[in-house]
Amino acid sequence: MQKILVSVAFIALLSGCSGFPGVYKIDVQQGNVVTQKMVDQLRPGMTRSQVRYVMGTPLLTDTFHEDRWDYIYTMQEGKGDYSRKNLTVVFENDTLAAIRGDYRPDTTN
Repeated sequence: MQKILVSVAFIALLSGCSGFPGVYKIDVQQGNVVTQKMVDQLRPGMTRSQVRYVMGTPLLTDTFHEDRWDYIYTMQEGKGDYSRKNLTVVFENDTLAAIRGDYRPDTTN
């Protein structure tokens, strides 16, 4: 009986290793890094190639909505904090028509 209790305690200890002292967890970044400086360069009427030059290749291009590009960035910190940022650019007649998401362009320049 005592061996079973020791085994169960050992398994419980191993399953909780994420909170075990001395265990280091790395930060995990995924997707497109988008900065406010990049978004500020976007202007209505820009071509697809101009937007791609400023923003990079989008993470998602929907085959059913070819006029929409999605830039998604996620960050999972080792200590457990999670953040996600989205930016969607919409084209009409192959020119930039709208920007949606967590970033807004600064139009005062």
